[in-house]
Amino acid sequence: MSTQKEVWLVASGDLRPKANEDCWPAQLEMETRLGAAISALGWSVKRAHPYNAAKKHGFIDSQKYGMEVFSGIPADAPLIVAESVWQYTHHVLAGLTTHRGPILTVANWDGQWPGLVGMLNINGSLTKAEVAYSSLWSENFDDDFFTNGLREWFETGKVTHDLSHVRAYDAAQLPQDDVKTGHEFGLALKNRKAIMGVFDEGCMGMFNAIVPDHLLHKTGIFKERLSQSALYARMLTVSDEEAEKVLQWLLDKGMTFNWGTDGATQLTREQTLGQCKMYIAAVRIADDFGCDTIGIQYQQGLKDLAPASDLVEGLLNNTDRPPVFSEDGRELYAGAALPHFNEVDECAGIDALVTYHLWRQLGQPAENTLHDLRWGAQYTGNGIDEYVWVFLISGAAPPEHFIGGYQGAASDRQPAVYFRMGGGSLKGVSKPGNIVWSRIYIQEDALHCDLGVGHVADLPEEETNRRWNNTTPEWPIMHGVLHGVSRDQMMARHQANHIHVVYTNDEASAHRACRIKAAALDAMGIRVHFCGDVELAGAVS
Repeated sequence: MSTQKEVWLVASGDLRPKANEDCWPAQLEMETRLGAAISALGWSVKRAHPYNAAKKHGFIDSQKYGMEVFSGIPADAPLIVAESVWQYTHHVLAGLTTHRGPILTVANWDGQWPGLVGMLNINGSLTKAEVAYSSLWSENFDDDFFTNGLREWFETGKVTHDLSHVRAYDAAQLPQDDVKTGHEFGLALKNRKAIMGVFDEGCMGMFNAIVPDHLLHKTGIFKERLSQSALYARMLTVSDEEAEKVLQWLLDKGMTFNWGTDGATQLTREQTLGQCKMYIAAVRIADDFGCDTIGIQYQQGLKDLAPASDLVEGLLNNTDRPPVFSEDGRELYAGAALPHFNEVDECAGIDALVTYHLWRQLGQPAENTLHDLRWGAQYTGNGIDEYVWVFLISGAAPPEHFIGGYQGAASDRQPAVYFRMGGGSLKGVSKPGNIVWSRIYIQEDALHCDLGVGHVADLPEEETNRRWNNTTPEWPIMHGVLHGVSRDQMMARHQANHIHVVYTNDEASAHRACRIKAAALDAMGIRVHFCGDVELAGAVS
């Protein structure tokens, strides 16, 4: 390590100027606290890029600027990537891939300012890029966990975390009926092959969310590269009458739309009808190309042309959804969901496709979605004493996940800072129940999957609203509890800002479905790791 005890610091930001401006005060406060912790250990901080008075922030806000910043950082210097906001990883990825010194990614712990979400995306991207790094996170940067970890990194260039909750998949440890069921499903999918429709890759700089073709093809899944411009053009061919029928179907189901009249700040009926046209257009294009799953990027590009895609995404992920017909009158994907992977996260696309069809075969509720691993806190009260995560996504969760289904679902205008053209989310409170969670990711040029079980907690309305208001109240929320995985174990291991979730009928079927899914993924060539308290040979281990 450096004998001068100087550590360099960079901060990756958003691509959208208003988001960077709004988030800068939180970043500045975080860096101040982080700097104090660094100083207390006898080190000084050298920020690699200044505050920009004209832009009103001090983030690296483009890939080009990131390359310029890294050209001035000594390649062997210890380097901290400090995040208290959502960020676009590709802004700093180029520089990090060639940096030779020790790298530490650091995040705040706050629901409102999603630095931990941004850091997890950086981590998954660095893992995919085969760049060595360590990570730390803290609420105030003065706790023993953070301080001891920072000291270890200064002394050794690495931070050691407890990963004892992880076990590699071993078919010999599992009931052979489960292995057989899973392998047969996985091999059948691989041999039959499937098409993943991708409406523009690389959403919001998520390098970790792009699966290279040579890895994807080994699973039996192949990309159909589609354009968001084609989606917009197809929207223009959908009639007002067709859009009205979709909206009326939702209203008849009891869904609430919180409409106003000022489209700049409120959801309008016109915006919702635009989303209904996007829904129809997406299904028609998927049918044209024979897609088994699709992902719409929306950010960037489509956000400047059309209302948000999130209502569309949530409907696509639901088996019970408004019917869509081709121009020649055929009902498309009748009686089934068209699994959608939010933000074109192709890792989640693999998961959505496999999970939906496997769960249907197993007689389990097949609707599934990704969420942001947004934040978490201990909750004690009302007979609950658990660490409860806030799983939150911009609207892709299916109504089947919500308390009350469509009657418990509402659509609020997406925040104007990210969604200039408006459009609504598909929000609700996820119902209590047992879940299987997962994440597919890329490591050492191979696909991996972490699998675990958990449940959705039944928090009081007051606590739900507190958590919603401290994050993004326009979005659907899930109170996730991960069995046998602590907060710090999850953060140390997880390779994405996203986590995939699906319900099961009961706790026993969660464990069985988890085992079968592991066998299916293994048959598709994906390396599986059980995380936490998954029953393997009949007992929790």
